[in-house]
Amino acid sequence: MHVTQRLSDVLDQQRGHLFPWSPVLFATGIGGFFTLKEEPTIWLLWTFAGCAVISFLCAIRYGATLFGPVVVALALIAAGFSVAGWRTHSVAAPVLEWRYYGPIEGRVIGLDRSASDAVRVTLDRVTLPKLSPDEMPVRVRVSLHGAAAGGPDLRPGAHVMTTGHVSPPGGPVEPGGFDFQRHSWFGQLGGVGYTRVPMVNAGPPQTDDWAGKVFRVRLALSRFVQNSLSGDIGGFGAAVTSGDRSGMGQDALKALRASNLAHLLAISGLHMGLLTGCVFAALRIVLSAIPFVALYWPTKRIAAVGALIAATGYFILSGGNVSTERAYAMAAVALFAVMLDRRAISIRAVAIAAMIVLFLRPEALLGPGFQMSFAATVALVAVFNAIRDSTWSLPRWLQPVSAVFISSAVAGLATAPFAAAHFNAVSHYGLFANVLSVPVMGIVVVPAAVLSAVLSLVGLADIGLQIMGLGLWWILEVAAYVAGLPGARSFVVGPGPWVLPMIAAGGMGVVLIQGRGRWVGVLPMIVAFGLWSQSTRPQILIADTGGLVGVMTDAGRALSRAKGSGFVATNWLENDGDMSAQFDAFDRWSKEWPVQAAPVTAAELGNQTVWHVTGKKASATVAKCPAAILVSNAKLSADNKSCVVFDPDSLRRSGAVALDIDAQGIVKITTAREIAGDRIWSGWPK
Repeated sequence: MHVTQRLSDVLDQQRGHLFPWSPVLFATGIGGFFTLKEEPTIWLLWTFAGCAVISFLCAIRYGATLFGPVVVALALIAAGFSVAGWRTHSVAAPVLEWRYYGPIEGRVIGLDRSASDAVRVTLDRVTLPKLSPDEMPVRVRVSLHGAAAGGPDLRPGAHVMTTGHVSPPGGPVEPGGFDFQRHSWFGQLGGVGYTRVPMVNAGPPQTDDWAGKVFRVRLALSRFVQNSLSGDIGGFGAAVTSGDRSGMGQDALKALRASNLAHLLAISGLHMGLLTGCVFAALRIVLSAIPFVALYWPTKRIAAVGALIAATGYFILSGGNVSTERAYAMAAVALFAVMLDRRAISIRAVAIAAMIVLFLRPEALLGPGFQMSFAATVALVAVFNAIRDSTWSLPRWLQPVSAVFISSAVAGLATAPFAAAHFNAVSHYGLFANVLSVPVMGIVVVPAAVLSAVLSLVGLADIGLQIMGLGLWWILEVAAYVAGLPGARSFVVGPGPWVLPMIAAGGMGVVLIQGRGRWVGVLPMIVAFGLWSQSTRPQILIADTGGLVGVMTDAGRALSRAKGSGFVATNWLENDGDMSAQFDAFDRWSKEWPVQAAPVTAAELGNQTVWHVTGKKASATVAKCPAAILVSNAKLSADNKSCVVFDPDSLRRSGAVALDIDAQGIVKITTAREIAGDRIWSGWPK
């Protein structure tokens, strides 16, 4: 009874502050769904949904007792699990099961660029002649290489045709890595590929649906901005106004990432907040300048409505990615609070926005956009609420400068662990770059964009765009300067699977728990960073095609090829915390081993020898095991039972492979399939 009373006293201290825990508990259920190794049955999903409903009903009955909050917590966890399952099945669509080559026909609904700077075209209303209607993917994405890159100017909704290769979305590049199959499933992307044949128009444009019309307006806005502002400045302007980043050059993108300014490209909370704030302030000033309106009209509420309309238009034009959804939900909640004379910015408002995003797109929980944007928002709201409630204050003239510095520092510290975990990079001068750039975004770029939109009514939009271009030029110059500083960026080893959840849970505890008990949240964060510091990388990595092998050496990971499988090589090296290029990593590959032919290479790890054979001719010459571990990207001619063999057949079933060898020479094999599991989005062969 004494323990129960103590728990009741602790909960009494938290009453009135429990609602912000709702998205945390809801996210726990979502995370539980995605960590399963096997797909739960429909009956299990219905069971969780029923448990959630019953628990909520019980909470209504026992809400005033200690039992009430516990039941609500269980209900939210069960609801998160069932909502994630519902969303997973609601987006179900055909996925290619084999590599297709032939005619590709469809409607253009997306244009962007890959990491190698190739133009990528996303098509819907797809026609692949060799497939039946039941097998036809809803969407495919095709990269344009060679002659295809110089084809006709692709327009939104264009009905195009080409000839190329399309394959099923690939699995993780290593066990525990980013699951592109899962990501593609929720985007209904049933195939990815490339073409070297220029696309041709196969019919009139098809923009008869809402998405097609919005995409056409977005691209028209993007091209208008890029016609007014040339080069990377125009591409930057198109990115912040329409969400189209295809006009940005790779050098500018790399500089923005290295200087921790890449967040200025994504239409997120910063842009949405600046836009709504600018529109809200402008409307209040205009309305207050009219005496009758200022005296008799609710100018504050009218300005909030106008800002909400502007935010809605911006959200539609941006393409509606996860960060923009979160930003719009947060802005909408804040503006509704203004209309109701409530506090606009609070942890409660952030919690409502998080619940909206997680309910609509529970898969967003796993992505860096959701994690980083909410980490920054929660930290900023908590810190500025603490500053507001404190008795100490800076001189009035110093407050704007301190606000910029504090917001940049707090957002940078809050997002740093998530950025390092997802991108394996740390920008050492990011705070300096943000202090020089964020104020320019707020004082010059966004107001100039709003001015341009207003002046476009009389055909003078270019005036605002030129002013906006000056601000964007400054940001790009800062990015280039900071990125060029010695040691501007370094890579870190990827963390284990429990590190980020522990950091997030600890951070939420520090922010949400009332009283001195909040500092309990520091403990899981310390443990998480300790686990991260002890993270180890696999000794051997094998690509799921057999086309690349990486062996860890004292100098870093040695790669078996100087080129080819570039995406896999880059990810492996970044996850190792290695800044080397692929050809440098190839130089680490053992040269003292005899090489029978150009496509056959070997490396030594402890008392084990790793051979990598590439090409059908070289694979056909391997009559017996030349080493303890044999990897080939083509079928081997002999039955090599005396060694560990990885060929296309076995790798197709297992996905990418990680090997670790102990002191006794025993090889431990971990496959991507073991870690990712057999889920509805997995394309593993039976």
